[in-house]
Amino acid sequence: MRVIARVENLTKHYFLEGEVVKALRGVTLSFEEGDFVALMGPSGSGKSTLLNLLGCLDRPTSGRYFLGNQDVSTMSDDQLSEIRCRYIGFIFQSYNLIQQYTVVENIEVPLLYQGRVDASTRRRCIRLAEMVGLGERLNHRPTQLSGGQQQRVAIARALVNDPHVILADEPTGNLDSKTSDEIMELLCTLNEAGKTIIMVTHENDIAAWAKRVVRMRDGKVESDVRTAPLGISGSSLASVTP
Repeated sequence: MRVIARVENLTKHYFLEGEVVKALRGVTLSFEEGDFVALMGPSGSGKSTLLNLLGCLDRPTSGRYFLGNQDVSTMSDDQLSEIRCRYIGFIFQSYNLIQQYTVVENIEVPLLYQGRVDASTRRRCIRLAEMVGLGERLNHRPTQLSGGQQQRVAIARALVNDPHVILADEPTGNLDSKTSDEIMELLCTLNEAGKTIIMVTHENDIAAWAKRVVRMRDGKVESDVRTAPLGISGSSLASVTP
């Protein structure tokens, strides 16, 4: 299987009130195409810092990060922005939807930033909304949607650029157990269709959906284990390429 992302001896230090906080202490990991990885660990273990570095939202203090064959650890801000747009889709715990935008308009946001919104991309966003089960709510705004529906909008938005990697930060953190299962089934369906997913979670029952669990502690990898995922009982996605 092709390695789609890898980090080598990655460190990240923060300076807080005159002290150095070592969030990552020499992390080396690789992620294969089609992988579904859960990053776990207690608060302060470095899992969210690692996810931010993988998403090119921050820069490492030292070490190297390769996305495909590109060394992104030394890229300029403009280059990192281009990488984020072209290769990475983000799903956040708090959804990060724009309240005055409709479902379709929220899905369009990454395209809007690139100046790529037209009739063709609007049709693509509508198809994505339909694929995540929101075909009847295209013109609804976030306040008219449940938490699970808002997260489905966020998932569709993460797919709009057909990213190589989807990064999910506590994607079920604000949801009840039934809705969490629905969101995880959706992510599993995307993974079965070939999408690579790296997810931060502190919940064992959510990590159980992944194919691989990486546990972190004190800025280091404590364990890295392949698992037998729960799998999916059904699919609301016929395809991830509308």
